Amino acid sequence: MKDWVKWLIVGILSIVFGVFALSNAVAASLAVTAVTGGLFIAMGVVQIIAAFRETSTGSKLLALLLGALMLFLGISFLWNPLEGMISLTMLVTILIAASGITRLFLSWQMKDTQFFWPMLISGALSVLLAAYIFANFAAASVSLLGILLGVELLFNGAGLVVLALFIRTFKNRHGG
Repeated sequence: MKDWVKWLIVGILSIVFGVFALSNAVAASLAVTAVTGGLFIAMGVVQIIAAFRETSTGSKLLALLLGALMLFLGISFLWNPLEGMISLTMLVTILIAASGITRLFLSWQMKDTQFFWPMLISGALSVLLAAYIFANFAAASVSLLGILLGVELLFNGAGLVVLALFIRTFKNRHGG
């Protein structure tokens, strides 16, 4: 199978999964929470195992505590998926707000350039999006993660389809 066909198939699959995620955002949010919980458990186990390789008592204790915390978070996400979704949605919303505020501050550093307005508008829109999510948090908290996952899968899939078509065109023109 040619390389471009592989990228095309992966891109199409990403688009299909993005549509599935958007068609049931709550289930996709639960899946994100479960995967996050599983990753925290895996990281916690690895961290605890790594702690026993530490030679100094302080490093060993810190590594054990960090591993236990990650293990606790992972188990908590899997046992209480609704609370996990709410926590992750809060975290994502805070990150969106922080990113917007950072871009607003950066825009003032660019005041005398052509990049001032795009950076200012971008930051303001992120802050407004975070404010909208906070204002509607009860409704948004159970579906936001699934919507974000679906949109990312759609964009990723579209990008991979374009990459596949580019590879095919490039190889045809340059004898690959």
